[in-house]
Amino acid sequence: MKKIALAVILVTALAAAVFAGGKKDNQAKDGAKKITVAVVMPSPLGDRSFVDSAAAGVRRANAELPVQADIIETQGVHEHETAMRSAINKGYDLILGVGLDTQMMLDLATEYPDQMFGSPSELFADNLPSNLASLLINVNKSSFLAGLAVGSLTKTGKVGAVCGGDAPGINQFFYGFKQGVLVNRPDAKVYVNYLGFDFSNPTLGKESAIALYDEGCDIIYQVAGLSGEGVLAAAAERKLYAIGVDNVQDGFYPGSIILSVIKRVDNSTYSLIQDYVNGVYKGGFRTLDLEDGATGISWDTGADDFAKNGPADMTAKLTSIKTQIEDYRKRILSGEYKVYDALKEPLWDNLK
Repeated sequence: MKKIALAVILVTALAAAVFAGGKKDNQAKDGAKKITVAVVMPSPLGDRSFVDSAAAGVRRANAELPVQADIIETQGVHEHETAMRSAINKGYDLILGVGLDTQMMLDLATEYPDQMFGSPSELFADNLPSNLASLLINVNKSSFLAGLAVGSLTKTGKVGAVCGGDAPGINQFFYGFKQGVLVNRPDAKVYVNYLGFDFSNPTLGKESAIALYDEGCDIIYQVAGLSGEGVLAAAAERKLYAIGVDNVQDGFYPGSIILSVIKRVDNSTYSLIQDYVNGVYKGGFRTLDLEDGATGISWDTGADDFAKNGPADMTAKLTSIKTQIEDYRKRILSGEYKVYDALKEPLWDNLK
């Protein structure tokens, strides 16, 4: 009997320890209960792009705000709803879905009207319920600036993009890029390969890039998360060129990556959490743009990997390219020049 009683005590103690582990650090320094936040990712950490950027925002929130923000990784679309429902059942105060399906987010917000939800990236809907917020970062303008560089640097007149899926938010990247290319190379052929929303498959990304390089493309823009790492690897392998995305990826393969288009999902993730902490969180749409510093290109940060390691005939053009980019940036911000917006407009004839 003593052995049985001891076993029961040990099991009870173990369960309590596990439970306590799940709630560790759930007290603010002043003794108040921390706000709990779940951030559900669309794919595993380690993409050095979109997902890792959002994770950086979570880490910043944990360091600077009275919150316990937990990252929930998934292996892809088939796990997204399960992960979201698990977070709901655990009773988090705020649940953010990073790059998840709009209809799923809408359905969950309707089913659980007392639960606060958010997305630090775009949701494509006419209206959002009061318990669902979307913070959109417009990337068409920064993609256009990258396209200007590519239009000046392509030697074959054929360039491409490998995109994770065919959706308005991803086409924001592609068509802005295409418009920029055509400004400097009106006769260019601009190809696109979509990956069927598989953002965590570098092998698929590499195969798609190689197909475009075989078609004669010499520069490819990757907009595909972890799958895009395969695009960058293919560029280096073929001794050709690529454009990175989301984070500064120029240094991954120095001399092969011309520049990167930055999407500050770290800031949008942090901003949503901060709004909740400050008691000003509300459903609906918010937009951040080039003028807000939420997006831009890696050259804005001082990245010079391509300038130092790229071929001389291409790097010799960089000074004039940067001058043109700054000119167009000013014209865009003043409203003098318009970049196509895939989220709001039917496709322009010159981009078809």
